[in-house]
Amino acid sequence: MIRIGLLGCGRIGQVHARTLRAMDGARIVAVADAVADAAHALASATGAEVRSTEDILSAKDVDAVIIGTPTDTHFDQIRLASEGSKAIFCEKPVDMSVGNIRTLVEDIRKSGVAFFTAFNRRFDPNFAALQARLRDGEIGAIELIQITSRDPAPPPISYIESSGGIFRDMMIHDFDMARFLMGEEFSHLSAVGSCLVDPEIGKAGDVDTAAVTLTTASGRICTITNSRRAAYGYDQRIEVHGVKGMLRAENILETSVEVATEAGFRRAPTMHFFLERYEAAYAAEMKAFIDMLNGKDTAVPGIEDGLRAQILADAASRSRETGMPVALED
Repeated sequence: MIRIGLLGCGRIGQVHARTLRAMDGARIVAVADAVADAAHALASATGAEVRSTEDILSAKDVDAVIIGTPTDTHFDQIRLASEGSKAIFCEKPVDMSVGNIRTLVEDIRKSGVAFFTAFNRRFDPNFAALQARLRDGEIGAIELIQITSRDPAPPPISYIESSGGIFRDMMIHDFDMARFLMGEEFSHLSAVGSCLVDPEIGKAGDVDTAAVTLTTASGRICTITNSRRAAYGYDQRIEVHGVKGMLRAENILETSVEVATEAGFRRAPTMHFFLERYEAAYAAEMKAFIDMLNGKDTAVPGIEDGLRAQILADAASRSRETGMPVALED
């Protein structure tokens, strides 16, 4: 039985707790949160103890930790967890600083603990199936990838101000997906961004509409577009064009029912919120984490994947600010 300490009892912590409650072979033994009521509520739901973060990270009866706390707390928590020989499941981004992540990479290497960067979209059944079919060569060598990610509405300005910007907060998922699909590192990046949704986002120093073009040394191209607004719901699509054809993953709708009348064809809206859209992905990534800890040969995103996604996010921010393309270091 793998004994887990859960750091952060907010929205994502509750998602992971629900998943673990339904799984065999792992259980939450301790939870911690800066908000006492949140910690006690989740402890009651899971049968866990409420402890301090420091107690969990040093506890002998905790084998692994799930870090779902604010990003600015990750660095210290990861270091303490690795010193305590605990396996680590960490929400993205690992840290806002590439330099800090490089330090953590070395810590993880030295300690030898297992590390899982929670890029949940890799575990979405549709995206995972698309990637598997790419690797099987169904459409031959990749030439173009298009990734679309649009939120139904922007988050509060208070969130924007501390998010690190659209490239580090929102598009970082798409940077990881681009690497996951392409199977080849990118050598150059060019980004543009505008504030078209809410002028307050611009006043907070961010953009709400962005596009990035990435190229590999062999000339393969990936384009990513993000928007903080989509009137029709949560928009998550991928299209990959290859030598022999195309693979595409469409949006998930509220239902698969379609009606046809004299006015035409009409389908249900897309799922409106990321927790609903990626429910299966959250469950699958946690299963992959537990499988990894049980010694199964499971491909998971590690801390290096978190580092490379952050490098791309920083490069995109720099490209947008300067108006110039950025050459990416190895």
